[in-house]
Amino acid sequence: MGGPGGEAVGGGGEGQFEYEHGGDGTVGGVRGSVSPDTPAPDAEPGASAALRGVPLLRGLPQDRLRALWRASLPRRFATGGVLRTAGEPAGHLLLLLDGRVAATVVSAGGRVVRVGAWAGPCALDKVAVIDGRGHTATYTALTPCTVRSLPRADFLALVDDAAAVRAHVLRTLAAQARDQQTRFTAAATLPAPARLAGWLLDEAARRRSRRVPLPGGQQALADHLGVTRVTLNRALSGLRRDGVLTYAHGDIEIIAPETLVLRATPGAR
Repeated sequence: MGGPGGEAVGGGGEGQFEYEHGGDGTVGGVRGSVSPDTPAPDAEPGASAALRGVPLLRGLPQDRLRALWRASLPRRFATGGVLRTAGEPAGHLLLLLDGRVAATVVSAGGRVVRVGAWAGPCALDKVAVIDGRGHTATYTALTPCTVRSLPRADFLALVDDAAAVRAHVLRTLAAQARDQQTRFTAAATLPAPARLAGWLLDEAARRRSRRVPLPGGQQALADHLGVTRVTLNRALSGLRRDGVLTYAHGDIEIIAPETLVLRATPGAR
């Protein structure tokens, strides 16, 4: 689940369809009009199927899905584009239909920390839309993204009316609270090699594979773990030297999962 957020650049007006270019992939992307070969996925016959893939909306009847499609606005973002900025008003719920995004915050010391990444289909930053206190993170496209932007009023009405949606939101909040507690404990008590080992075990379990890709490279993982890239590289090198894993071409292969479990345990040698 997601966490808090931070950087700059707004998401733009909601009344138009735009293709948002990230420029250099940092704050302040260049925005241009959508090109003819990148149309919005606006055909209503496919609306139900597209929205049904979003876990938040799964189980809603077809007519409700069509109504949500009509109420939402289509958006596309290029790699590096900023979907939303931490602190800006959360007037719309972003439904990520396709693509992958990362959420970042800025620490008190000015360091950008990556707090999560999501792949579509999913709904982004539901908490911010519910409490109305502004987006909790800066959301940046890691790949080209297709999004529907649903007005806050429509989302809140859905939470009030649909028991399945309410249940999903409650599960989201519970999981987010647990995740934040786990991350805080790890950051406060675990050395970098143990944090890395724990993250690798979680990712391997989620993917059901010993191969774990690093789509954002070492810097993105370092930001996520709350360490510097040098510290992360040192931890990776140590695990590779000890025969626990291999690392090449942006992929980590876990060779000795039992040893990795021990490395993830505080105080283990």
